[in-house]
Amino acid sequence: MPDASTRPGGRGWLLRLVIAFSFAQGAVSMARPAVSYRALSLGADERAIGVIAGVYALLPLFAAVPLGRRTDHGRCVPLLPVGVVLIAGGCALSGTAGSLAAMAAWSGVMGLGHLCFVIGAQSLVARQSAPEEQDRNFGHFTIGASLGQLAGPLAAGALIGADIDRTSAFALLVSAAVAAVALGSLWRIEHVRPAGPRTERAAKAPVLGILRARGVPAGIFISLAVLSATDILTAYLPVVGEDRGIAPATVGLLLSLRAAATIACRLVMTPLIGLLGRTALIVVTCSLAALLCAGVALPVPVWALGVMLVLLGFCLGVGQPLSMTTVVQAAPDEARSTALALRLTGNRLGQVAAPASAGLIAGVAGVAAPFVMLGGLLLVAAGLGARSRPGGSGKSEDPGEREDPEEREEPGERDRPVRAGDDPGPTAPRP
Repeated sequence: MPDASTRPGGRGWLLRLVIAFSFAQGAVSMARPAVSYRALSLGADERAIGVIAGVYALLPLFAAVPLGRRTDHGRCVPLLPVGVVLIAGGCALSGTAGSLAAMAAWSGVMGLGHLCFVIGAQSLVARQSAPEEQDRNFGHFTIGASLGQLAGPLAAGALIGADIDRTSAFALLVSAAVAAVALGSLWRIEHVRPAGPRTERAAKAPVLGILRARGVPAGIFISLAVLSATDILTAYLPVVGEDRGIAPATVGLLLSLRAAATIACRLVMTPLIGLLGRTALIVVTCSLAALLCAGVALPVPVWALGVMLVLLGFCLGVGQPLSMTTVVQAAPDEARSTALALRLTGNRLGQVAAPASAGLIAGVAGVAAPFVMLGGLLLVAAGLGARSRPGGSGKSEDPGEREDPEEREEPGERDRPVRAGDDPGPTAPRP
C-alpha cells in the first residue's frame, strides 16, 4: 500500500492541480491561434508565423534544466503561481503589441510561464505518486492540458471575427484573464517533506547520466514529436483555414475536436496499457498519427478533416503521459525534476526547430506541407519506440515484460513500499 503521506488529503491535491492546469493551458491554447491571427493582421507571412511560434519555446529551452535543479532542491509549488503570472502577462501584452517583434517577445514570455507551471506541476505529480500510480496520475494530470486545449481554441474561434486585428487582440486579453483564474486552485496541493539528504544528493546527478538511462532518449524524442504535432496543428491550422476559406470559428471547433479526442484517450489509457502494453501502444499510436498528419495536407472537405483530427487527437493522447512515466522511473529519485526538465528541454527544442522548419517548408511548398513533415517525425518516433524499451526502472513495465525484482535493483527501489518477503533474512534468503 502506498504511503499515505505521499498523497496529502487523498487525491484532492491532484484534482485541484488538474483544475489549475486546465485554466493555464486553456489560456495558452486560446492565445496561440489568437497570436497567429494577430500576426497575420500585422502583415506576417507563413515564415513569420513559424518564427513567432518558435520564439514561444526559445526562452524555455535555456531555462528548463536550471528550473528542474531548483525544484529538486526545494518545493514544487512556488513555480506554479510564477508560471500563471507570466502566462497572463504574455497574453495581455501580445494583445497590445503593435509589431511582429513585440509579438514574438511576448510569445516567449508566455512560453516561459507555461514552462514554469509545467515543471512545477509534473514534479509534484512525480513526487506525490507511488510508482504504480504514476501512469494513472500522469494521465489524469494531462487531462487538464487536454481540457484547456479543448476550450481554448473554441473560445478563440468564438471571439475572433471578420475584423481580425481588433478581435484577435480582444481574445488575447481574455486569455490573460482565464490564466489568472488558475491561481484560485493552487492551495494545499503539496505535502512539505522535511529537508534531508535528498537535497545534498540532487546536485550530484549528472545530466549525461540521466540521458544515458535506457529508454530515456527515445522517450524524449517521442514526447518531442507528439508535442511538435500538437503545437504545429495549433499554429498552422488557422493558416490552412485561411488558405482554404475555412472560418475561424470552424478552425476553433476542429482544434477542440482534436483536444476532446485526446481527453477520451487519456480516460481509457490505463486499460489500453493493460491490453497492449506501453511499448506497443506508443508504436501503434505514433504510426497512425503519422498517417493522419500527412492526411491533413490533402484538400479534403471540412467534415473529413474533422474526422482525421478526432482520430489524430486520440493517437496523440498517449505520448505525453507515458513519456513522463518513462523518464521519472528511469531517473534517479533525487533528480526526477531535472529529468522531467530535460524532457521538457527536448520538447522546447522541438517547439523551436519544428515551427521554424514548418515556416520554411510552408513558404516553399505551401501551407499544408508542414503536416507531411510532422508525419515523418512521428514515423521516426514510432521506430524509436519499437527499438527502445525503458530499462532504467521497470516499475511499471508492459504486461508480461516485468522483470523479477530480485534479479536486479532498480533506481528508486529504496523508496518502494515494503512488502512481505522484501527483507532478506534468515527465513527469507535471497537466492
